[in-house]
Amino acid sequence: MGRVVRRNARHLRAGTTTQREEALAVEEPLEIRVNGAPLSVTMRTPGADVELVQGFLLTEGIIAGRDDMVTARYCCGTGQNPPQDYNVLEVTLAEHVPRPDVDLTRNFYTSSSCGVCGKASLEAVRLASRYGPGDDPVRVSAAALTAMPDQLRAAQDMFARTGGLHGAALFDAGGSLLVVREDVGRHNAVDKVIGWALEHGRVPLNGTVLLVSGRASFELTQKAVMAGVPLLAAVSAPSSLAVDLAAEAGLTLVGFLRGDAMNVYTRPDRVIG
Repeated sequence: MGRVVRRNARHLRAGTTTQREEALAVEEPLEIRVNGAPLSVTMRTPGADVELVQGFLLTEGIIAGRDDMVTARYCCGTGQNPPQDYNVLEVTLAEHVPRPDVDLTRNFYTSSSCGVCGKASLEAVRLASRYGPGDDPVRVSAAALTAMPDQLRAAQDMFARTGGLHGAALFDAGGSLLVVREDVGRHNAVDKVIGWALEHGRVPLNGTVLLVSGRASFELTQKAVMAGVPLLAAVSAPSSLAVDLAAEAGLTLVGFLRGDAMNVYTRPDRVIG
């Protein structure tokens, strides 16, 4: 499936009007099935779908490692010699993994904001996380952090073409870029990054920095905690609940990472210089 389509638009500027084609990021639904049962539907930009699903299952506490999955593949349509349906991806869990007991209509329709809030959600993440970042001794220089947003933006090919995608990137403690993923949903971009790490045997993500191109919501903070990321940085603001969760989990949360400035809301001991 393509990630970019072109649509006609009327462009107005300085009193003149022109008709031209504009590049748009593709948005399509992806249904996630586990052992034949629907689990979640998310609106995503096609590409890296297996990474997305792996990251989602890990950050929801359903799997802890790549060995917890036997297969992950697109489903087939109906009829004789049916084609693959690239908007449905089915995962088969290993026998030792408990099957999720989830009502799809209740709270697993994934949107750009989290569906839970308050102290109960903080407790739920604390109980579910297997890779808490609190004990990670990593230190990252302020200079390395301030150089990261430019690296992310330079690697966002799809954003450069469409202007309509969020980005997430993973860096090592020295500031070297490991992976970048883009998606119409900021949560999907993060899941793709975490899914890449899971595929490459890097979970828990000790000694890393997760950078997101927008704000730091509770949902993104929860995903960082579940994957064992010790430092989450955002170019925009965090939410109050994101800061609360970061403090509870021992995650370093950086916001407003722009130019040579930043705010460090929790665990400032990890940012040096």
